[in-house]
Amino acid sequence: MLIRSRVPLRISFGGGGTDVSPYCERHGGVVMNATIDQYATVSLSPLGDKTIEIESIDYDAALKYDVDQFLAYDGHLDLIKGVVNFMKKAYNVSHGFKLRIHNDAPPGSGLGSSSAVCVAVVGAFRHWLNLPMTPYEVAEMAYQIERHELGIKGGRQDQYAAAFGGFNFIEFNSTKTIVNPLRLRNDVVCELNHRLILAYVGGSHDSSKILSSQIKDMTSGNEETLKSLDKAKELAIAMKAALLTDNLDDFGLLLDEAWESKKRFTAGITTPKIDAIYEKAKSAGALGGKVSGAGGGGFMFFFAKPDKRYAITKALQDEGVQTVNYSFTDMGLYSWEVR
Repeated sequence: MLIRSRVPLRISFGGGGTDVSPYCERHGGVVMNATIDQYATVSLSPLGDKTIEIESIDYDAALKYDVDQFLAYDGHLDLIKGVVNFMKKAYNVSHGFKLRIHNDAPPGSGLGSSSAVCVAVVGAFRHWLNLPMTPYEVAEMAYQIERHELGIKGGRQDQYAAAFGGFNFIEFNSTKTIVNPLRLRNDVVCELNHRLILAYVGGSHDSSKILSSQIKDMTSGNEETLKSLDKAKELAIAMKAALLTDNLDDFGLLLDEAWESKKRFTAGITTPKIDAIYEKAKSAGALGGKVSGAGGGGFMFFFAKPDKRYAITKALQDEGVQTVNYSFTDMGLYSWEVR
């Protein structure tokens, strides 16, 4: 038996950063995001012995262990090891298995790819062990493994976006997370897909480093950071209203405002190269846009005026920026068997 588990990557429109502790516990956080047809895929094959094999297509790495040993964290596929260690301890896994992992986006892309992998691995075990877990429980387990078992700095939105899929307005507080799916008309989704240009600006970001800086500024009472996070939350709420009322131009302008606010979270979110690309896109007809994720590199997106998509695409390509075809998807975590 071969089990496959797949989850979508996400674009974060607004509110990112307010899902990071301790802000969300103290003030309540909200994010507005949507999943796209770029995926993290995990294949799990039960083995007839007590061997654990882990293979990463993206890192061209293969590891082998005995099922009874603790998988030490040494910087090599630690995210996968964290899930394996958690599952072995929580559910007394004693049979061998092989995991093969692939991600459509490169590491540090800003599309939530690391957390998506974590959710996909949890999903593969859920299927294999026949665990009665809801999407909320899968997302929370992935969050706990990343943030507490492994100590990786970050927020909560990526795990929930991957587990649920679709357009979501997600609320975070000290006791719970609430995922609010948005029921958008098909023509709104299609027009948003046409006018929102996804582009890979190169490089990658160290989200843990950027978010560690943000957390430090937040806990020290940095007024600029706190005001910017409050503004990000306010803009995410306005973005939700703009989409639900079909005001797409307003949505584009809110993205521009959100990017200006995000740059004030902490150092490292933007670079001179990113600023130059952003201004080039605006000059060609973009109403707004932002880096997807913590910042510093990876993917950006730009929201075009109704007739400016192709002019913006050409301007980006002239700058050596690669645009990426994509579509929105409503499907979250899904697993199946191949016999």
